[in-house]
Amino acid sequence: MLNRALTWAGLVIGIAGLVLQFSISMPDLIANGRDVPGALGHFFSYYTVLNNIALVLVYLSAVTHAGWLELFRSPLVRGIMAANIALVGLYVFFVLRFLQTLEGAFFVADAMLHYVAPVLYVVWWTVTQRHGALRWTHLPLMLLPTLIYFVYAMARGAWVQEYPYPILNAVELGYRQVGINALYMTVFLAVLALVAIAADRFLARTSRTVPQ
Repeated sequence: MLNRALTWAGLVIGIAGLVLQFSISMPDLIANGRDVPGALGHFFSYYTVLNNIALVLVYLSAVTHAGWLELFRSPLVRGIMAANIALVGLYVFFVLRFLQTLEGAFFVADAMLHYVAPVLYVVWWTVTQRHGALRWTHLPLMLLPTLIYFVYAMARGAWVQEYPYPILNAVELGYRQVGINALYMTVFLAVLALVAIAADRFLARTSRTVPQ
């Protein structure tokens, strides 16, 4: 019962947050001079958006038997998402929230995607999943999706001269500083991934999870 409630809550909040963010961001971007392809490229360049889409797919994989969602049933992928979405929430809370003031629907969407969704997913992963599948040797794999995102964000930024986050802005900071920033974030993510692995192993030993 708890498993089902948390899964559906995560799915509904994830979809609602993404739809709200999309519905308010696209008109705003177009009104500020972007064409539709440019606005779409900008929207889908954000680590937050991509990770929340992945969370929705994880939840969908838990409530359906669709074969194309098999990857998102993997304990490794679900563990990766616990670390990634924790990074999203913590980075926004400690850094990005001080850089701008949001109001109205933008504030609601921001709260849903950056705070509610991360907390709910970590709780869902902790209390509803079977644990014990993660290994310390999985650490490089847990960092790989974010590395791929970094390469994508930098390649897109070099092409359109626009970066989704201030710490990646090579135009203003230069590639050396961006590299240093990326190293710091990699270390931070690695710590979160190690915490996820340790939590997975601890929860497996104590057998306090709720079976799926």
